[in-house]
Amino acid sequence: MSSTMLKTIPNSTVSSHSHNLKNNSNYPKSRNRFIFFKQPRRKCLVLYSKLDSYSRATVTHNVTQNQNAKICNFCQMGNLRNAMELLATSERDELGLSTYCSVLQLCAEKNSLEDGKRVHSVIISNRVLIDEALGAKLVFMYVNCGDLVNGRRIFDGILNDKVFLWNLIMSEYAKMGDYRESLSLFKKMQKMGVLGNSYTFTCVLKCFAALGKVKECKRVYGYILKLGFGSDTAVVNSMIAAYFKFGEVESARNLFDELADRDVVSWNSMINGCVVNGFSRNGLEIFIQMVVMGVSWDLTTLVSVLVACANIGSLSVGRALHAFGVKACFGEEVVFSNTLLDMYSKCGDLNGATEVFVKMGETTIVSWTSIIAAYVREGRYDDAIGLFDEMQSKGVRPDIYTVTSIVHACACSMALDKGRDVHSYIIKNSMGSSLPVANALMNMYAKCGSVEEARLVFSQIVAKDIVSWNTMIGGYSQNSLPNEALELFSDMQKQLKPDDITMTCVLPACAGLAALDKGREIHGHILRRGYFSDLHIACALVDMYAKCGLLVLAKLLFDMIPKKDLISWTVMIAGYGMHGFGNEAISTFKKMRIAGIEPDESSFAAILNACSHSGILHEGWRFFNFMRNECGIEPKLEHYACMVDLLSRAGNLPKAYKFIESMPIEPDATIWGVLLSGCRIHHDVKLAEKVAERLFELEPDNTRYYVVLANVYAEAEKWEEVKKLQENMRKRGFKQNPGCSWIEVGGKFNIFVAGNTKHPQAKRIDALLRKLSLQMNNGDYSTKLRYALINEDEMEKEEIQCGHSEKLAMAFGILNLPPGRTVRVTKNRRVCGDCHEMGKFMSKTTKREILLRDSNRFHHFKDGLCSCRGFW
Repeated sequence: MSSTMLKTIPNSTVSSHSHNLKNNSNYPKSRNRFIFFKQPRRKCLVLYSKLDSYSRATVTHNVTQNQNAKICNFCQMGNLRNAMELLATSERDELGLSTYCSVLQLCAEKNSLEDGKRVHSVIISNRVLIDEALGAKLVFMYVNCGDLVNGRRIFDGILNDKVFLWNLIMSEYAKMGDYRESLSLFKKMQKMGVLGNSYTFTCVLKCFAALGKVKECKRVYGYILKLGFGSDTAVVNSMIAAYFKFGEVESARNLFDELADRDVVSWNSMINGCVVNGFSRNGLEIFIQMVVMGVSWDLTTLVSVLVACANIGSLSVGRALHAFGVKACFGEEVVFSNTLLDMYSKCGDLNGATEVFVKMGETTIVSWTSIIAAYVREGRYDDAIGLFDEMQSKGVRPDIYTVTSIVHACACSMALDKGRDVHSYIIKNSMGSSLPVANALMNMYAKCGSVEEARLVFSQIVAKDIVSWNTMIGGYSQNSLPNEALELFSDMQKQLKPDDITMTCVLPACAGLAALDKGREIHGHILRRGYFSDLHIACALVDMYAKCGLLVLAKLLFDMIPKKDLISWTVMIAGYGMHGFGNEAISTFKKMRIAGIEPDESSFAAILNACSHSGILHEGWRFFNFMRNECGIEPKLEHYACMVDLLSRAGNLPKAYKFIESMPIEPDATIWGVLLSGCRIHHDVKLAEKVAERLFELEPDNTRYYVVLANVYAEAEKWEEVKKLQENMRKRGFKQNPGCSWIEVGGKFNIFVAGNTKHPQAKRIDALLRKLSLQMNNGDYSTKLRYALINEDEMEKEEIQCGHSEKLAMAFGILNLPPGRTVRVTKNRRVCGDCHEMGKFMSKTTKREILLRDSNRFHHFKDGLCSCRGFW
């Protein structure tokens, strides 16, 4: 073999025994690390040694080549298992860098982190130097397999200028929601002089948009334009999305219009951006434009347009899109089915939503939540609760959105026990810290009448938002706890600014308490904030002034509402009714119908109530028949109660009794209670006893009916029967809640309880009442002493009657309010006959207008007369 031939053999392939020759000084080395031999004395021996060395080197080289080739071949075929086995059994010297890279690439593609870590371990054990190429593969493998921590560690350990690696790490942080770290990497990238590309800037714009950094986003976009990426479609798409994120719809539209090379992402960004920003119709128009221009659309497009249809209630377009999606083979896509389900639900087509749900091959928690929400939206609360139970039985775990929907269903169906069960599930699964869930629970408990449990949930919320405060204030108002509502409203103002919803929640509390001064204060707040344009707030203000006795101001505000809806008309009709202005209520009802507003159950209840309070029997019957025969509204218990009340007040007690007996629905205690009150007015003892028997069966623990019957006996002077009733009440442990009246003077409430003599002005009040009582006895007024419920002499009766709470409050008002000011008193129960007479006499004697609101209606005492004209 010639020396020329030997020169081609690399140093790495020379066998170990020739290594000793290299160390011998007799054998010089060339700069190229090739071995040059001198002519030996024993040619044959030397030639044999050379051939043996060459042969061994050639074999080793071939084995290495074969091993690498085999592994790379397995990688090309996607056979990770065989590639890993061969890699594990290979010697260190047999593996090349490209082989490691190939296996790491396959691990990344197969998303096999475990195998990727094994390859990394082999690299470390083989003491392979991790250069830029191998390091990049390792970073790619770790990041692609979801191990960003190890990927970042290796990334920080290698010096590289590969922009794709920077983009990879940045985008992964962005996907995780760590936008600040992604932007921090961008700054490092700039410092190192690595030039970004369109993917870099797309990621940066998305990060600034997600963080809400408007100025920074616009500044970077200006920098991008200078670098010449202004015409890059991906970058412009990201800026369009950013503008939409900031609510700058017009700027987004301008960018879109200027973009020459639009892709499907551009169109999708425009459609979705419009939908998210409340311009669903515009989003739908852009989609139509897209179809007309022949631009191909994808699943994302379809989903966004379906959401637009759901928002605007366009069922016909939604159905057409359903057909589009099925033809495009999107029917098996879960996101498409879920969006379809939601669209049908929000468009009021529950059957369509159910059909989509039933046909879904794969259902997710989103699917179940959507169908449950659909049933809740349609008022089928029991069915929604049934679906919730079925979902759990199939092993699908509810999330916070599911439990929020089902808690709402429990609230609407008054299913308190089921609501408590759901609450227990929420606690066990640590969902109670979710603010929407906690707010929904408060609302459920408040609607079901369990205010204590609602308050407990409220107290456990660490960071309360405006919804939390509004829900609790509204809960107190709904449950006739106006004091607590106003107190909580004051606490709220120390921490948060009230919004328009707060106003609608707190105004009913002012109305319930007849807190006129507080109501006026809130009215001022509403005017300063410009909230009166909100129809709900305007209605709440009208209701508040009507219930606080300022009917003139209520009417003035009602007239100021530009576009009145059914609720506003009903509030005004009810306001007239409770003040005893039946004719005005009827006139308002007629005007409502002329305005094209058709009455519903509530408006009929209001007009029937107005007829009842004013004794307008003929009109009352006409409205009742009109409701049933012309409007097709089946009367409910409240409507029947109004009719019984109307007949009873008019003295048609036998007719009222027959009317109850002929009712198609079972009468409740309220219906019979109304008739019992009529028996008291018209002194029908026999019928009162008959009716009371029914009431004692329905509500045996309600003391009110025992008291009314006792009044009937007392007025008929059946004192033995009164004593029997009182004894029966004592044996059963009944305690009647004391009558309570209050009056607002100087922004403070003064509360009076029957028989209470501890008030600071008790002596002055008592002196005024005795003086007025004496004048009444000497005049034409005949006090109705039979309401005292005892059989004693006249003087003792007067002593007790002077302690009636409404008398005390009226007297306090006369003593403390400036001359000419209206005295406004509220009572928690119906006014008694004696106090009613005293109110009329006070108004005439003191030349004051006295406004007394009892639990049922208003009494305007003026010049010795009352607005109720005896119908109370």
